[in-house]
Amino acid sequence: MPSYPSSSQRLWGILRRKERWGLSWRGWLLVISVGLVVAYLVFSNIYPFLAITLRVNTKVLVVEGWIQRYAIRGGADEFNRGSYERIFTTGGPENGSGGYVNDYQTSASWAAEALKKFGIPDDVVQMVPSHVIGRERTYSSAVALRDWFHENNIPVHSINVLTEDAHARRTRLLYEKAFGRDVNVGIISVPNPDHDPRHWWRYSDGVREVIGESIAYIYARLFFYPSESPRDEKPAAPAQASH
Repeated sequence: MPSYPSSSQRLWGILRRKERWGLSWRGWLLVISVGLVVAYLVFSNIYPFLAITLRVNTKVLVVEGWIQRYAIRGGADEFNRGSYERIFTTGGPENGSGGYVNDYQTSASWAAEALKKFGIPDDVVQMVPSHVIGRERTYSSAVALRDWFHENNIPVHSINVLTEDAHARRTRLLYEKAFGRDVNVGIISVPNPDHDPRHWWRYSDGVREVIGESIAYIYARLFFYPSESPRDEKPAAPAQASH
């Protein structure tokens, strides 16, 4: 053990002064430079990471009902461009309703009617509302759709889910959790026309969305574990066909 002069010790030897290494100005310059590079890479890539579009080959298009009107229009355009045969809308009770009232007071119903106004034929639009108001409404909506397919004996092996902006990666993750490995889930992100996604940090809405969705995605990826039987929570009853 190295010896220390008495002047390097205090409080009867309880405290002892020791030599240590510290960063020089060159070291701090390197640390700050690396930090700036990392921050630049995060700012440049976080939006494309969240607002992912990755289609799969399918005839089923799913439109999340809570999305804004511009994204609903994007859903109609996607249906018309693709080789889809059916379009399903999902979503639970409307905000401010205080809970489930009926299927027609849900975001799934609103989205279905909006798609029809954009020219989608009535006979290909099917609303599948969720009855759940919970902390993970996207997952509840996915479970309601999965159960509707089962209860109506409709085999589905792949779907494309359309949502808005930076919500896309989390939507895909939660639909994959709900449907499992037997269904291939594609995702389509409709960008918000109100801000430039390449410079999202220049807009208050962009900052709120990207930061909020980043936190929500980390939570869904690391801490969200759905129950073995989501029906036990608050099952979504079969939706009635919209006319």
